[in-house]
Formats: sequence, structure tokens, C-alpha cells
Amino acid sequence: MLWKKYHSDISKHKDSEIIKSNAILVAAISIFALGFPAAEYLLDDWDVVTVITVRNVFAFVLLFFIWIALEGSSILRAANWIKGFWIGGIGFGIGSFLLLIVQSLTTPVIAALTAATMPLAAVTLEVILDGRKITRWFLIGIILVLFGGFLATGATYEGASFGLRLGTLLVFIPAAIFAWGSRATVKNLPGMTSLGRATITTFGMAIFTLVLYVICNYLLQLIEPYPEITIRHFGLLLIYSWLGFAISQIFWIRGVSGLGIGIASFHLNALPFYVMLFLFLLGESWNWQQTVGAIIVITGVMLSQIKLVND
Repeated sequence: MLWKKYHSDISKHKDSEIIKSNAILVAAISIFALGFPAAEYLLDDWDVVTVITVRNVFAFVLLFFIWIALEGSSILRAANWIKGFWIGGIGFGIGSFLLLIVQSLTTPVIAALTAATMPLAAVTLEVILDGRKITRWFLIGIILVLFGGFLATGATYEGASFGLRLGTLLVFIPAAIFAWGSRATVKNLPGMTSLGRATITTFGMAIFTLVLYVICNYLLQLIEPYPEITIRHFGLLLIYSWLGFAISQIFWIRGVSGLGIGIASFHLNALPFYVMLFLFLLGESWNWQQTVGAIIVITGVMLSQIKLVND
């Protein structure tokens, strides 16, 4: 009887953690989506490198002070800043930069499909590095998430024809780097809270983009050093950096910790739907293709976790 009660308590705790992690990931992706409309307005006046650099620096500053306020300044000495720097710089910094290259070399449609390849990259990493077994329900979930993610981008097969030939590899590389960065944050920074992990990896990401800005601005002279800054720009920047990245990153790392990068990445394929939803609230038209895609993604996410709930 005691063993049955113990096993029942463990199962309830596991089910509760799965539900909580999924809810946290929904919050992470929906908050992350807030940053896209803000970034679109910023890009009307600022260049891409400036927007990304200022976003990352502002996000790190917010995370840093929240971290100290909640966990104390003594945590700074115990943190592995060097490892966090490399994970953040490579996984998130280089990943963002390569995504821009993909868009410049292909089309916005191909760049949007990057989100749809994230689960494939993440699951591949889990199979190779963590020995994940692909169950029947998990495989069905992957197929639905990939297909739903494609629809959620609003893309068409005609628009993606280039990606099916040359662009596939280009799209997969940044997705794989993002997946690696998310997994490495959880696996290689043990004993830290999600807030701490998000902070020190964002530090690496901020330093990488600062170096990139210096190279593009002062060495290559590709961008204007002093863009116009108004109250409107500042407000958009706070939405993009603090809500769209800093807060969502805390939730994202927490969700990856609970479910693993494979299933967590499935939630990313609903991102275009959340972006469309916020744009709809701002006056844009409703897109039913993206809505159907999001429903298919949600179905795939639920089916992929059937084995987790039953175990």
C-alpha cells in the first residue's frame, strides 16, 4: 500500500510538472511574440544590428538587477560567467546573426520557416546527446508540429520551393544553434535558477552583438552610429527587450528545464500565430491559415507528451 501511494504521489507530481511547464512555455512564447510588432516599428528607423545590440544590452541590464534583487549579490561570485558567456554568445548570439544572413540570402518566407525546423533540430540533439527514444506518439507529434508550424508561418509551398532545394540547410543551421544553446543552458549550468541561467547567457549574447556592432560600425562602416531616439523609440525598445526577450527568456529556460529542449521547441511553432494575434489587435487582418496551423501545433504538442503522462 505504501509503495502504491508513493508511486501515485510521484505520478501526480510528474503530471503537475508537465502541465506547469507547458503553461510556462505558452506564456514564454506569447510574451516573446510581443517583441515582433515592436521590432517591426523600430526597423523602420534603425538598422538591424543596432536594434539587436540595444535589445540585448537592455535585456541583460534588466535581468542582472532582477537577479541581484531576488537572489542577492553573493550569487554573482558563484555563477559560472565564462561558461554562460560562451553558451550565450554562440547559442543565442551567433544564432541570431545567422538568422539575419538566412533572410538576406533567401526570402522572409524561408526565414520564417526557421521556426518550423526548430523541433527537428532539438529532437536530433536529444537523440544524439541524451539518448531519447522516439515513441509512436512522439513521432506523430513531431509530424503535426512541423506541418502546423509551416502553416502557422503563413507560407505556401510555392513560396517555399527555394527552401526545399538550397535553403533547407541554411534554415536548419541557426535553428540547430538555438536548440543547442537552450539545451546547453539547462544541462551545463546546474544548480542555478532559470533567472540566473537567463542572465549569464544573455550577458554572452550582449557581448557578442556589441562586438558585432563595433565591427559593422567602426571597421566596416556599414551602419549609422547614432540613430534617432525618441520617446516612441524608447517605449518600443522596452517592449522588445524587456518583455519580448528578457522576461520571456526566463520562462523559456524554465520550460526547457521541465520538458527538455525537444518538446519545449514544439511550442515555438505556434509563434507566428501569437504574432498575428497581436497584430490583429493592432488593426491587422485575421489569418485563418495561421490559426489552423496553431491548432495543429497544439495537437502535436499534446500527442507528443502522451508517453510522459502515462509513465
